Amino acid sequence: MRRLLPALLLAVAVALSGCGGNEEEPATEPTGEAPTLTVASSAVGDIVTDAAGMTLYLFTQDSPEMSSCTGDCLEAWPPLTGEPSAGDGIDVSLLGTIERDDGSTQATYAGWPLYYFAQDSAPGDLTGQGVNDVWYVLTPDGEQVTDAVPVGTSGY
Repeated sequence: MRRLLPALLLAVAVALSGCGGNEEEPATEPTGEAPTLTVASSAVGDIVTDAAGMTLYLFTQDSPEMSSCTGDCLEAWPPLTGEPSAGDGIDVSLLGTIERDDGSTQATYAGWPLYYFAQDSAPGDLTGQGVNDVWYVLTPDGEQVTDAVPVGTSGY
């Protein structure tokens, strides 16, 4: 029960705030440098991460090549900004960018705009996986992973 309570509280907090709305700062701040994507093995299989091992997510409410996450959503789900480059296991043909409404450049993979989750605090965290049934990690092939993170695992 003690393991389920934090997950339940997180789900309720996120559900009450629409697509996010968390006041915490993201674990990884945009640096203005070109982000490198890489592949990491996780509890839900091989997934796309940044070079530091921070998990990246897609938002199923986005359209290919267009972000729908704006306003409060961006507080909980900061975009991965900059022109991405391919690290180990990444298909360079799936890399891309979009221009956000504010003029910034957001990295994409297989057409999906990429985001961090503000509650992921360390490499390997997968706390955003499956949030509101619209936030998911991606495989190196650019497909969303809808599997739940197994109970008792933290991610990688």
